[in-house]
Amino acid sequence: MPLLGSSRHDLWSPPCQQPCSHHRHSHMMMVLALLTSIDGVKPLGPAPAADVSGDCCPDCPSEAGGDGEALRGNWGQQPPLAPADGAKRLGQELGAGSRCECREVQKHSVHTLVFRSLKRTHDMFVADNGKPVPLDEESHKRKMAIKLRNEYGPVLHMPTLKENFKEKGPQNASDSYGHKQYPANQGQEVEYLVTGTHPYPPGPGVALTADTKIQRMPSESAAQSLAVALPSSQARADANRAAPAGGSDRSQPAGMTLAVMEGGNAKNSALMAKKAPTMPKPQWHPPWKLYRVISGHLGWVRCIAVEPGNQWFVTGSADRTIKIWDLASGKLKLSLTGHISTVRGVIVSARSPYLFSCGEDKQVKCWDLEYNKVIRHYHGHLSAVYGLDLHPTIDVLVTCSRDSTARIWDVRTKASVHTLSGHTNAVATVRCQAAEPQIITGSHDTTIRLWDLVAGKTRVTLTNHKKSVRAVVLHPRHYTFASGSPDNIKQWKFPDGSFIQNLSGHNAIINTLTVNSDGVLVSGAANGTMHLWDWRTGYNFQRVHAAVQPGSLDSESGIFACAFDQSESRLLTAEADKTIKVYREDETATEETHPVSWKPEIIKRKRF
Repeated sequence: MPLLGSSRHDLWSPPCQQPCSHHRHSHMMMVLALLTSIDGVKPLGPAPAADVSGDCCPDCPSEAGGDGEALRGNWGQQPPLAPADGAKRLGQELGAGSRCECREVQKHSVHTLVFRSLKRTHDMFVADNGKPVPLDEESHKRKMAIKLRNEYGPVLHMPTLKENFKEKGPQNASDSYGHKQYPANQGQEVEYLVTGTHPYPPGPGVALTADTKIQRMPSESAAQSLAVALPSSQARADANRAAPAGGSDRSQPAGMTLAVMEGGNAKNSALMAKKAPTMPKPQWHPPWKLYRVISGHLGWVRCIAVEPGNQWFVTGSADRTIKIWDLASGKLKLSLTGHISTVRGVIVSARSPYLFSCGEDKQVKCWDLEYNKVIRHYHGHLSAVYGLDLHPTIDVLVTCSRDSTARIWDVRTKASVHTLSGHTNAVATVRCQAAEPQIITGSHDTTIRLWDLVAGKTRVTLTNHKKSVRAVVLHPRHYTFASGSPDNIKQWKFPDGSFIQNLSGHNAIINTLTVNSDGVLVSGAANGTMHLWDWRTGYNFQRVHAAVQPGSLDSESGIFACAFDQSESRLLTAEADKTIKVYREDETATEETHPVSWKPEIIKRKRF
């Protein structure tokens, strides 16, 4: 019969794998320690069950009532013994177990066991993980040295100006700032150190040691430049961190320890704090006014181009025709038919008497204007062709399509020289120039790609836009370009597409961009609005929303294309009300009648 609890399955009785005498003795000692009063301490309640009935080992008989197997069969029917009886019985069991070899078990008082448990619990839960890790001086020195080298490395080699050490050295040596040394310089020799309020060597080539270091208060100009360079919150935080608690001497903020070198205009100009960037005053441009509306197309006018001689211009429309108009009078000169769907792009060659057109019928055509007939077709695009452009110096035509590619064609042989693949959506616009990169494309996948014409591969991909890029324009004089998207108009610098600035405010789907050499950028949108900008500063000096042609729906207010003529005195727009509108500068306007409403503000340019 088990004495106090279950046999082999009890938590206090692990499976027996050693001689029974050892286990019987250890179990009994454990129960004795818990049941009896040791060192004058009373038991702390009922003792836990212990397997001392002899069935610890199935082969070891017990004096209590036969073998262990029999006891295990009816252990649940026997009442448990009282604590006093258990102690008496344990003495008998110890006597019975003397036949086996016994090992002495170390005895511990209840005090010892309890305090061991308390110590483990304390060690486990006493750690406060929210406490900051104590500062390791060695690692902090190393960190500050690395930081100094990374942030001020380009100027650490610059020598400081020689001072009159005899006059200023002793005075400043006893200065209140002399006792504090910059942490990065402790324990290492620094050849040159930018001056501030920390010690520095008296001249070039002198190592910073206890004998050579001198101290100098910063001048007013240095203090002011530091005040401009440092954010106020950071300066306050640094000052509070450096000043002793309750100290009244806070006249010199710790932020002054930043590097500023005085004297030597050429050498030190790079270290002086730069003034906050402000928008320069924009150039004044006269406003543009509408003076002619030309009708004749039976559908949306989707594209427009002016011929190099500035005598006529050409338009393509959703009525599938190409029309040639006299620029001076605005009268229709010629209509060309041949496309079987909307004409999306036209351009006139400056090198030959050819007109090129493309459309949503996947066709690219070359028209001979001496015979007014199509003389070449360029086959290859798998979907609608949205735009085209001619290379200014070689006989190469570039087209872009809804099939996500741009193709380069040899004008004479009609051969497809390259297929520029890489965009993941329709390519909406393409532009060519003589300098590298020679081809620029904008796509509905929100990216702009600059291409290597010779290799037929992408040089740079610009991913700054968040929405479709439908328009790209190159500045006629500067080595820059602009791209239009519903989120922003962005200006870029060639050859690597470095971002210049955002032109924000035209919140619509921008279908077209054009710019003249005077720096007037025009953006036309799908809602019929046209904004005019100063290219250099991004100042929006005029907004135009012309009325639709009488008889048109109000919804037919949209600008699909615009272009300056060759003299840049007229601006032509192709619109959704089936008209071409012609604008010119207001000759009566002056800076007094139309002043620039410009306020000098700090530029809030986005980083991308």
